[in-house]
Amino acid sequence: MQKETMYMEEFKTEKEHRLTLELVKELWSKTYNTDGKPDWSHILPYYDDNIYFRDTIQEIRGIVAFKEMTDRLTERSKDLNMKLVKVVQQGNDIFIEWEMTISYKKYPSSILYGLSRLTINEQGKIIEQRDYYDLWGDIFDNIPSFGKKYRKFMKKKFG
Repeated sequence: MQKETMYMEEFKTEKEHRLTLELVKELWSKTYNTDGKPDWSHILPYYDDNIYFRDTIQEIRGIVAFKEMTDRLTERSKDLNMKLVKVVQQGNDIFIEWEMTISYKKYPSSILYGLSRLTINEQGKIIEQRDYYDLWGDIFDNIPSFGKKYRKFMKKKFG
Protein backbone atom coordinates (compact mmCIF):
# COMPACT_ATOMS: atom_id res chain seq x y z
CA MET A 1 0.00 0.00 0.00
CA GLN A 2 1.37 3.40 -0.96
CA LYS A 3 2.24 5.92 1.74
CA GLU A 4 -0.37 8.45 0.54
CA THR A 5 -3.14 5.86 0.52
CA MET A 6 -2.20 4.80 4.07
CA TYR A 7 -2.51 8.41 5.29
CA MET A 8 -5.84 8.87 3.52
CA GLU A 9 -7.18 5.68 5.12
CA GLU A 10 -5.93 6.82 8.53
CA PHE A 11 -8.11 9.95 8.38
CA LYS A 12 -11.33 8.46 7.00
CA THR A 13 -14.30 8.66 9.31
CA GLU A 14 -18.05 8.29 9.02
CA LYS A 15 -18.50 12.06 9.33
CA GLU A 16 -17.77 14.47 6.48
CA HIS A 17 -15.26 17.11 7.55
CA ARG A 18 -16.36 20.60 6.46
CA LEU A 19 -14.47 23.47 8.00
CA THR A 20 -16.29 26.50 9.42
CA LEU A 21 -15.04 29.62 11.17
CA GLU A 22 -16.19 28.39 14.59
CA LEU A 23 -14.65 24.98 14.00
CA VAL A 24 -11.31 26.60 13.07
CA LYS A 25 -11.30 28.47 16.40
CA GLU A 26 -12.03 25.27 18.30
CA LEU A 27 -9.54 23.06 16.44
CA TRP A 28 -6.60 25.49 16.44
CA SER A 29 -7.10 26.17 20.16
CA LYS A 30 -6.56 22.45 20.79
CA THR A 31 -3.69 21.89 18.34
CA TYR A 32 -0.90 23.65 20.26
CA ASN A 33 -2.24 23.54 23.79
CA THR A 34 -1.79 19.89 24.74
CA ASP A 35 0.84 19.92 27.50
CA GLY A 36 3.31 21.79 25.30
CA LYS A 37 3.31 19.20 22.51
CA PRO A 38 1.41 20.07 19.33
CA ASP A 39 -1.20 17.49 18.32
CA TRP A 40 -2.50 17.64 14.76
CA SER A 41 -4.44 14.36 14.75
CA HIS A 42 -7.85 16.03 15.19
CA ILE A 43 -7.24 18.63 12.48
CA LEU A 44 -5.61 16.63 9.67
CA PRO A 45 -8.95 15.28 8.37
CA TYR A 46 -9.87 18.88 7.46
CA TYR A 47 -6.94 19.16 5.03
CA ASP A 48 -7.40 18.27 1.37
CA ASP A 49 -5.18 15.49 -0.03
CA ASN A 50 -3.65 18.11 -2.37
CA ILE A 51 -2.84 20.66 0.36
CA TYR A 52 -0.33 23.37 -0.57
CA PHE A 53 1.51 24.77 2.47
CA ARG A 54 4.06 27.55 2.59
CA ASP A 55 5.77 29.48 5.36
CA THR A 56 9.09 31.32 5.78
CA ILE A 57 10.98 28.01 5.98
CA GLN A 58 9.37 25.55 3.59
CA GLU A 59 6.97 24.84 0.77
CA ILE A 60 5.03 21.57 0.90
CA ARG A 61 2.59 19.87 -1.48
CA GLY A 62 0.30 16.98 -0.60
CA ILE A 63 -1.10 15.49 2.59
CA VAL A 64 1.77 13.01 3.00
CA ALA A 65 4.46 15.70 3.06
CA PHE A 66 2.23 17.92 5.23
CA LYS A 67 1.71 15.17 7.82
CA GLU A 68 5.46 14.46 7.84
CA MET A 69 6.04 18.17 8.55
CA THR A 70 3.56 18.16 11.46
CA ASP A 71 5.23 15.00 12.83
CA ARG A 72 8.66 16.72 12.71
CA LEU A 73 7.25 19.77 14.49
CA THR A 74 5.80 17.56 17.23
CA GLU A 75 9.08 15.67 17.69
CA ARG A 76 11.21 18.84 17.90
CA SER A 77 8.96 20.77 20.25
CA LYS A 78 9.67 20.72 23.96
CA ASP A 79 7.02 23.28 24.90
CA LEU A 80 4.94 25.05 22.29
CA ASN A 81 1.68 26.93 22.87
CA MET A 82 -0.50 29.10 20.67
CA LYS A 83 -2.86 31.92 21.55
CA LEU A 84 -5.44 32.85 18.94
CA VAL A 85 -5.65 36.64 18.78
CA LYS A 86 -8.23 37.02 16.02
CA VAL A 87 -9.95 34.69 13.55
CA VAL A 88 -11.92 36.14 10.64
CA GLN A 89 -13.32 34.88 7.36
CA GLN A 90 -13.63 36.55 3.97
CA GLY A 91 -15.17 34.34 1.31
CA ASN A 92 -13.24 31.05 1.15
CA ASP A 93 -10.31 32.44 3.17
CA ILE A 94 -9.98 32.19 6.95
CA PHE A 95 -7.33 34.35 8.61
CA ILE A 96 -5.86 33.42 11.99
CA GLU A 97 -3.74 35.96 13.85
CA TRP A 98 -1.72 34.11 16.49
CA GLU A 99 1.00 34.30 19.12
CA MET A 100 3.08 31.15 19.50
CA THR A 101 5.22 30.74 22.63
CA ILE A 102 8.30 28.52 22.30
CA SER A 103 10.44 27.51 25.28
CA TYR A 104 14.15 26.80 24.96
CA LYS A 105 16.72 25.23 27.29
CA LYS A 106 19.22 28.11 27.47
CA TYR A 107 17.14 31.16 26.62
CA PRO A 108 13.89 32.63 27.88
CA SER A 109 10.66 31.79 26.09
CA SER A 110 10.13 33.49 22.75
CA ILE A 111 6.85 34.64 21.31
CA LEU A 112 6.40 34.42 17.54
CA TYR A 113 3.73 36.72 16.14
CA GLY A 114 2.10 35.47 12.97
CA LEU A 115 -0.84 35.07 10.69
CA SER A 116 -2.14 32.03 8.81
CA ARG A 117 -4.36 32.20 5.75
CA LEU A 118 -6.42 29.07 5.13
CA THR A 119 -8.14 28.69 1.77
CA ILE A 120 -11.16 26.38 1.86
CA ASN A 121 -12.19 24.43 -1.25
CA GLU A 122 -15.72 23.48 -2.40
CA GLN A 123 -15.62 20.34 -0.24
CA GLY A 124 -15.00 22.46 2.87
CA LYS A 125 -11.38 21.33 3.29
CA ILE A 126 -8.17 23.33 3.50
CA ILE A 127 -6.57 23.32 0.05
CA GLU A 128 -3.95 25.98 0.84
CA GLN A 129 -2.30 27.32 4.00
CA ARG A 130 0.11 30.24 4.00
CA ASP A 131 1.80 31.20 7.27
CA TYR A 132 3.42 34.62 7.69
CA TYR A 133 5.83 35.38 10.55
CA ASP A 134 9.30 36.76 11.30
CA LEU A 135 10.97 33.65 12.73
CA TRP A 136 14.44 35.03 13.39
CA GLY A 137 13.41 38.52 14.45
CA ASP A 138 10.98 37.24 17.07
CA ILE A 139 13.51 34.71 18.40
CA PHE A 140 16.44 37.14 18.38
CA ASP A 141 14.39 39.74 20.29
CA ASN A 142 14.56 37.44 23.33
CA ILE A 143 18.32 36.83 23.31
CA PRO A 144 20.00 39.35 25.63
CA SER A 145 22.15 41.92 23.80
CA PHE A 146 21.69 40.22 20.41
CA GLY A 147 18.07 41.27 19.87
CA LYS A 148 18.83 45.00 19.93
CA LYS A 149 21.77 44.57 17.55
CA TYR A 150 19.63 42.57 15.14
CA ARG A 151 16.84 45.18 15.13
CA LYS A 152 19.37 48.01 14.67
CA PHE A 153 20.90 46.16 11.70
CA MET A 154 17.47 45.50 10.15
CA LYS A 155 16.42 49.14 10.55
CA LYS A 156 19.71 50.39 9.05
CA LYS A 157 19.60 48.04 6.04
CA PHE A 158 15.87 47.75 5.36
CA GLY A 159 14.02 50.40 7.41
